[in-house]
Amino acid sequence: MIFTTPRLTDLHWAVLGGVEDLRRRLNYSLSQPLRWSGLLRRTTLARAIQGSNSIEGYHVSVEDAIAAVEGDEPMTADRATWREVTGYREAMTYVLQLANDPNFSYSTGLLNGLHFMMLQHDLRKNPGRWRPGPVSVVDEPKRIVVYEAPDADLVPQRMGELVDGLNESQSLPVLVSAAMAHLNLVMIHPYSDGNGRMSRCLQTLVLARDGILAPQFSSIEEYLGRNTQDYYAVLSKVGGGSWHPENDCEPWLRFCLSAHHRQATTLLRRHREMQKLWDAIERAVVGRHLPERVILALVDAANGYRVRNSSYRNAAEISNNLASRDLKLLVDGGFLVPIGQKRGRVYMASEALRDLQRKTREPRVDADPFDQAAENPLETRSPLPVRLERDTGRR
Repeated sequence: MIFTTPRLTDLHWAVLGGVEDLRRRLNYSLSQPLRWSGLLRRTTLARAIQGSNSIEGYHVSVEDAIAAVEGDEPMTADRATWREVTGYREAMTYVLQLANDPNFSYSTGLLNGLHFMMLQHDLRKNPGRWRPGPVSVVDEPKRIVVYEAPDADLVPQRMGELVDGLNESQSLPVLVSAAMAHLNLVMIHPYSDGNGRMSRCLQTLVLARDGILAPQFSSIEEYLGRNTQDYYAVLSKVGGGSWHPENDCEPWLRFCLSAHHRQATTLLRRHREMQKLWDAIERAVVGRHLPERVILALVDAANGYRVRNSSYRNAAEISNNLASRDLKLLVDGGFLVPIGQKRGRVYMASEALRDLQRKTREPRVDADPFDQAAENPLETRSPLPVRLERDTGRR
């Protein structure tokens, strides 16, 4: 027996409808032929990788996470952290490949393969294999055990149940199925290490297979990284300290649906901000008679990222010499400020460029969607997608 899905109430369905509406709107926005969409996809994936690894204590800057996505070298990450981040990147890249595979099916072999990609740099952690013995989660500052995983002998059976459930025809919304897959894997704790990252990766895979959104925009890993303590708290509440699949999972489901709502809201805001920022920078570039390709570097710098020759030339698909010349033009034009010398040089936004970016920012909205649905059920409840109504028998 593994954790089972709690009964969905009208409040759950109201929030699910709201999330699905946000996802459809985001999908429509992303389907437009926009020149900057590649930057948004890249940065969104990088933030997911950064967020998931930060939960495990492997902290990298967004620039280093972007470097990992692009196969570039890190700016500041140490070797050990970089191996963890690039391992997770490999697994997530495979998830992107699997999103549209017509012959796809879940299997324990697939999950073990993803685990090997993440942790192949450290054979002491048994990458790609079930854990050989007991494992527990320890609160290091307090030096206390907060969760005892089920016996290792039970892992193959429990993981088989998880995979079989994922392969069955689902009558549940994908957001619910993905949340329950995450919960079950992290509670089974089948690996010697990397269980949290594997659980979050599996949740993203289930969502990516749904096909409504591009895989980069399906994940809530960035949100979990920003709200790590809340994430740990709800897992602790549902887990109850050891293997208790009979426990009520509703707090976990509520947490995940709220995360999806907030993450989708954030992505829609970033989409609008990116459009305004691109347009503003484009007008400035045209006014200075600069090549249009430099907008790529300026957008990154305006968003607070350090620009390198390598990152710019890869994005613009130009030579090293031409990239150097463009960056010099941007420095001379007052758009960028150089920092460092020679190969270690990076470029930051000037105050004028930062001011341009500040003018495109929108207010952040972080309301609890369950509170909104409870207070204004008729106003906040979006019509359920036909797909959800058909699958659940609800009319």
